[in-house]
Amino acid sequence: MQIQTSSSNNRKENSQPILHQHGREIQQFGTLRNLPLALGSIAREESCEQLNQILADSMILYSLYKKHHWLMRGNTFYQLHLLFDKHAGEQLELIDTIGERVQTLGGVAIADPRHVAEVTKIDRPPNGVEEVPVMLSRLLEAHESILREVREGIIASAANHDEGTSDLLTSDVLRTNESQVWFIAEHLVDTPLVRS
Repeated sequence: MQIQTSSSNNRKENSQPILHQHGREIQQFGTLRNLPLALGSIAREESCEQLNQILADSMILYSLYKKHHWLMRGNTFYQLHLLFDKHAGEQLELIDTIGERVQTLGGVAIADPRHVAEVTKIDRPPNGVEEVPVMLSRLLEAHESILREVREGIIASAANHDEGTSDLLTSDVLRTNESQVWFIAEHLVDTPLVRS
């Protein structure tokens, strides 16, 4: 069997993938492309910085939900196993939306898990399994950290006349995280199951 190769002098079309390619970085993280958005570069830069922080923290929150989904224990296993998976799916949608907004503004969305780990403000959990109330508390603390950033981002993007980012943060990120906080927090209310 003969292996097809391509040469720079003789460009024939073939189905052989061109493997092991290397090249230069064409846009560095923290830089902006100039796009005709009728929005100044300072406003876009500030929004990209804020969005990338929220994006990094949301990626960690997504991972926490998946971790706790897999490691859930006890009487509420079934309910929380399903709830955590639902919340993880909602966070994954937000992650994609936030990342695309950074790109729309001409920035570079944070994406590499190693970079995310360097940037996140959310505390790292232990590698093992925690008790259920601790898992729930950890999720609530992560949400609170994200919500704090989101509220700051809403104010800053509105002041910069970046209505697209302000709307995204308000309509999608804020409301989704607030709703998830409600669902998680209710599992930490100590109420009798049968009699009062």
